This record gives sequence, structure tokens and C-alpha cells, in this order.
Amino acid sequence: MTTALITGANKGIGYEIARQLASRGASVIVGARDAERGRRAAEALGARSVQLDVTSAESVASAAKWIDEEFGALDILVNNAGIAQGGPTPSRTPLETTRAVYETNVFGVIAVTNAMLPLLRRSAAGRIVNMSSEVGSLEMAADPDSPFYFLNGLSYQSSKTALNMVTVCYAKELAETPIKVNAANPGYCATDLNGHTGHRTAEQGAAIAVRLALLDDTGPTGAFLQDEGALPW
Repeated sequence: MTTALITGANKGIGYEIARQLASRGASVIVGARDAERGRRAAEALGARSVQLDVTSAESVASAAKWIDEEFGALDILVNNAGIAQGGPTPSRTPLETTRAVYETNVFGVIAVTNAMLPLLRRSAAGRIVNMSSEVGSLEMAADPDSPFYFLNGLSYQSSKTALNMVTVCYAKELAETPIKVNAANPGYCATDLNGHTGHRTAEQGAAIAVRLALLDDTGPTGAFLQDEGALPW
């Protein structure tokens, strides 16, 4: 049985990733900061849940210990938990805001990945999917002809740029192992993250993450991908 942990999976894209993986036969673990919300989501999916606050070292360690005891290994890790905060301009964005965004979107991913790696190494084909964003692309952000050029959100955008580098670093470290590490762009989906203003559904946004979670041995690693293919870094 394939085991899959999705962080921030009690709602939105994370919940849809969990649903789609469960429908494909995976034994899904809903990771949620709020234990009760996680339990309810897991119950609806026929899955298991674990309390997991990616910004808490104690919570991350406890979740890894529980997965070890309950499953003994982990095949798929989807680092989906994320927050979007910021200011009107880079210079008017409080430093505390950027720190808070990085705690979840970058440091939280590193903490969870490091805690789950011993379990992923026990898998015959471990897969790590980091939920990134097209707004983190340096090339598109700097191109006046890009549809994202007008965006200038210091905290969120730079956190996704950093996450892309985190993805590359882990992919390089694990290149000689069966573990593949990729960044996924779900697109602008209608979720709580953006006040449901996105033009894509959570189901559509989840598709690329599910595809990367289920890659076969010929699939890529260290890539930044969306439904249509690779994105520029």
C-alpha cells in the first residue's frame, strides 16, 4: 500500500490532493494544524489524520514518530501547507510578515522534509512534491511582457522562489536514491488563500501534484512543473 502525507490537507488544494490520491488507492494521511479539522477531513476521505503544524518542531517530530509507528515508511510527501501575506510594496511590508510567511512556506517545508526523509528512504520509490507557484519564477517576474510582471509581493513571491531552490537542493542531494523531488505549480485556484478569487478549481490545481506524487522511475526530479510542462525558474 502506498502511503502519502499531505500537509495542510484539511481544505483547499491539499484536501483535493488527498482525495485524488485516495481515489487511486493510496493510504492517505491528512496533515492539519487543527487536529479536529484534520480528523473531520480524514473521515470524509476515508483516510487517517495527524496533527501537524509545520512551524512547530515538536509537532513535526511527533507527526513523524506517529507515522513511523503506524506505517513504518512513507512513499509520498506533499508539502502543501502555505500562507499568503504581504504589504502594499516591498518597502512597506513589515519584516515580521515576511518572517511569518517564510516560517510556513520555506522553513516549514525544510523541517517536515527532514523529519520525513528517514521514512521516505524506506520506500522503494519515494516522492516529494513541493507546492510552489508561478509567481515565484524569477524569469517571469523580471520580464515586462510576462502576465506576472505587475506583481511585486515581497513575502509570498520570494518565499516561493526560495522554495524552488529548496526543491533543487534536495533533488541534488537525493539524485542517487529512488526519491524524486519536484516543485508543482497549481495555478491560480479559488481557495481560502486568495479569498476564492482564483479562476481555477482546487481539483484542477491538485492534478499536477498528484501526477508528480505518482511518477514512475522515468519521471523527472529537480523540476518546476505545471499541467502544460516545465516553468522557467
